[in-house]
Amino acid sequence: MPTVYLVRHGEPGFPQIDAEGWWGPARDWAPLTAKGIEQAKAAGRDLRRVGALRIVASPMTRALQTASLIAAETHLPLTAVEIDLREWLPDSTLSWRSLSDVQVLGSDFEQCEGEWPSGETRLWEPLSSVRGRALDALRRQANGHSEPFIAVCHATVIRALTGHFHTEFCGIRVLEDVS
Repeated sequence: MPTVYLVRHGEPGFPQIDAEGWWGPARDWAPLTAKGIEQAKAAGRDLRRVGALRIVASPMTRALQTASLIAAETHLPLTAVEIDLREWLPDSTLSWRSLSDVQVLGSDFEQCEGEWPSGETRLWEPLSSVRGRALDALRRQANGHSEPFIAVCHATVIRALTGHFHTEFCGIRVLEDVS
């Protein structure tokens, strides 16, 4: 199986989202800040020498924008948008309105160590679900290919796949096996 370079998206900005009063999944339309754009360009320069031949990305705006900036820096094609590389779902009712709403749900997620207690369900997506769908996406992308590739995604996806609890904006983690 090929090596996958997991890249967290750059820093997103929410002024327009907040001004419009958009909530739930509409918050995922937030573009990168100026700092996030620079982070993505720097990650692209760092990724020039890793031997990857293509880029895949989560469908969230911040990941797609990051992937396109990395593609411009590396001269690699963005070959796929993988819906299963999307961000962790903090609320299955899709009704969160702010970062503070997500933080409350995230606090419960952390107290439960990312998994629902036995016999219970929560609004948030368990880490095992994130891992399963992300691995499925990476396996689809690896199918029939042996060359390394870059996958632009999210901190919780990277945590689910690697065990790293915090990956900074445009941080890079290497996944050696997606089997």
